[in-house]
Formats: sequence, C-alpha cells, structure tokens
Amino acid sequence: MTEPSGNAAIGVAVLGLGNVGSEVVRILREHARELEARVGAPVVLRGIAVRRIEGDRGVPAELLTTDADSLVARADVDIVVEVIGGIEVPRKLILAALNSGKSVVTANKALLADYTGELAEAAENKRVDLYFEAAVAGAIPVIRPLTQSLAGDRVNKVAGIVNGTTNFILSAMDETGADYADTLAEAGRLGYAEADPTADVEGYDAAAKAAILASIAFHTRVTAADVYREGISKITSADLEAAKSLNCTIKLLSICERINGTDGSERISARVYPALVPLDHPLASVNGAFNAVVVEAEAAGRLMFYGQGAGGAPTASAVMGDLVMAARNRVHGGRGPRESKYADLKIAPIGEIPTRYYVNMQVADRAGVLSAVAAEFAKHDVSISTVRQEGIGTGAGLIVVTHRATDSALSETVAALGKLEFVTAVTSVLRLEGSSE
Repeated sequence: MTEPSGNAAIGVAVLGLGNVGSEVVRILREHARELEARVGAPVVLRGIAVRRIEGDRGVPAELLTTDADSLVARADVDIVVEVIGGIEVPRKLILAALNSGKSVVTANKALLADYTGELAEAAENKRVDLYFEAAVAGAIPVIRPLTQSLAGDRVNKVAGIVNGTTNFILSAMDETGADYADTLAEAGRLGYAEADPTADVEGYDAAAKAAILASIAFHTRVTAADVYREGISKITSADLEAAKSLNCTIKLLSICERINGTDGSERISARVYPALVPLDHPLASVNGAFNAVVVEAEAAGRLMFYGQGAGGAPTASAVMGDLVMAARNRVHGGRGPRESKYADLKIAPIGEIPTRYYVNMQVADRAGVLSAVAAEFAKHDVSISTVRQEGIGTGAGLIVVTHRATDSALSETVAALGKLEFVTAVTSVLRLEGSSE
C-alpha cells in the first residue's frame, strides 16, 4: 500500500483476523482515501497478527505475522487494534503497546472489566489513548456519549439489553412458546450461540459490560466481580406465559444505578439478571439479537441507544470510530478522555437493592392458603401488589407480584414460604423492572 504525501502516516497494527478483525482490515484497505481525509493524514495498515498463516486470508501475505509481540513493537506502528479476545495474551500485548507510547483500540470487554485500571494507568503514564467503544453493545455508541456528551451531566442510571444471544433466546421463547433447551439449540444452529454458550446464557458477558458502563457512568472503578449476576438458563416457557398475563415480557437486563445505602450514603449497584419488563417500556420491544441501552441523566432525562449489538461489521464500525479518533489525536496533538474515578463510590450488596418481584409457587388447593401466604409476605415487610391463582383440584398455581422491597427481605420471604406445609414448591422468582411504581 502506497503512502500518500502530506502529514506523516499513522501506522496501524491489527491483532486478530476473525469476524471483527477482517472487517476492520477491509475498511482500512478499501476506504483509505476517505480515512485520510477524515484524520488529516494517511492511515496505513502495517501488519496483522494471526495465530496461524494458512490458506488465502483475503489480504496480502506480507501483512500477516504470527509474531504479535514484534508487530506491536515496530517503530512505524502508532495505533494497535486488539480484536483477538481472551485475557492474558491481549493484556500483555496491550500493556506493551501502551508502555511503548502507542495508542490502543480494543473490543475486549472481559479484559476491560477486570483490568481497566491497570490499562488506563499505563495509557496515562505515556499520555496515549485507550479507546473501547466496541466493548459494549457492538455498533451502538454508548461509551462516547457517557464520556463526552454527558460529561457535564449527572448520570443516575444505565440499564439495557447488552447481550444478543440471550435476547434472541428469550425473544424466540416468547414468540414460539418453545422451552429454553430447544431455543438454545436453535440459536446455536443459526450462529447466535457459541458451542459453549456459558458466558452468554449465565450472564458473564453482560456482567463484564455492566462493569464497564458503571465505571464510566459513576466515575468509580467497577470490576466484573462487583456485578451481581444471574443467567437465563432457569427461565421457562411458563414464566414467559405468566409474564404475558401481566402485560410483561422477560429480558436479561444489565442495570447500573445510584442508590442510597442503609446509612444514607450514596452507593452504586451493578447487576445482571432476567427480569419482567412491562410491554410499554422501551426495552420490551427490543427483540432478536438487537441491543439497547437506556441512560437516565439529571439534566438530559432519558436517552435510548438501539442497534446491532454484535457481529463483525457492526463491531468493526465501533472499532473504526475509535481508530479515527485515536489517529486524529496523533495528528493534531490531542488526547481522548482519561479514566475518571474521582467519585470512588462503594458497591451496594444485592441484599440492599429494592425492586419489585414476581413469585410463582405451587400450593395446596384449600381454604386459608391465600391468607396464610399473604401473612408470610407481610411478616417480612414485603407488600403484595397483585395475586393470581390458577388451577383447581389437588394443587394450584399462585402468582404473587410485590411492591418494591429489598432483595434480602424477598429472599427471607421465599425461604419461609418453602417451609410451609401447604406450599409444594416455589417454582420461579423473578424481578420486575421498569414499572412506573
């Protein structure tokens, strides 16, 4: 690739040539002239690190290397784009790049959720950029609005659907009535679920993204270990049918918000779990593999960001946005936003978090059961909003929806219900989010 005249070229190394890396490389090669015009200097691809060089990878062979360390260390590389995934290998490569004065663009949410502090400090020490828009919600711009557009506002809550696999599964279960196992298998056949879907369906992926969002929104370092997490593997078709009867659907939500602790101090909550969402809430209509994030700020009010949350091309779009910003900073001497951790707020334990609940139980069909169940809720200071009974004969299904209560109070209530002789089983306990209450 020839380098046009003018300002000194910005050299780029790409680590990884999978779905995202291939798209990044394609855009760099096919839109070189447009990128030069936007950046103010040529943006030149110096090399691509891959695990193996075999067959036709769709790029000139001289650009490929299996020696990522040497590629990162090259003097003509100014920006390193990391899209290989994993933690230890990219962590070492990114730190090497930052410590040698190169800016970094990464889509690695798992790495960032655990090591943002270490990486941010390395970037600060060398006064270079660390960009990661693509780490959360694919093509949807969320990180930049939080760090720049809302930098002068006070963000109170960030909540959304940030995992396409689980949203596809729950949407399909809701639409077809199929059970979880069959829908997961179909998601795998269609390419929406990995061979090992644990990171998605058990909420690890969403928890990593929640940690990143909470860190930025609340100016506090939050790691994946700080995020309370539940997955969707226990959701049944019966739960979704019950949700419909309550004019709700079920979504895996990532929720980050400011709350007041029991001692009156401000804390933050970061949590991931499946929850009932009222059909009139904007997140209820986000279906398939799409993502959406709702931000609530003091002055701006409610903002919603919606779009494709995964895939090679959408994620590459976010990577390229970061790459252009980093390249412009190289040309014009600017820098992107640094890590902001001045607030250093404490993480509230899940037991202190108040929300509403849906409790589904099987009970004996006899007189006095409903009043006894209601008394058990009242004993633990959990107020009941609605009750619905289904079935007659040897047993009945009882669905209770509560008013707002703390997680600890609800857990104590459920434990006590399980000990009652006329309660056969507590089959489901889900939270209800997004209601007007």
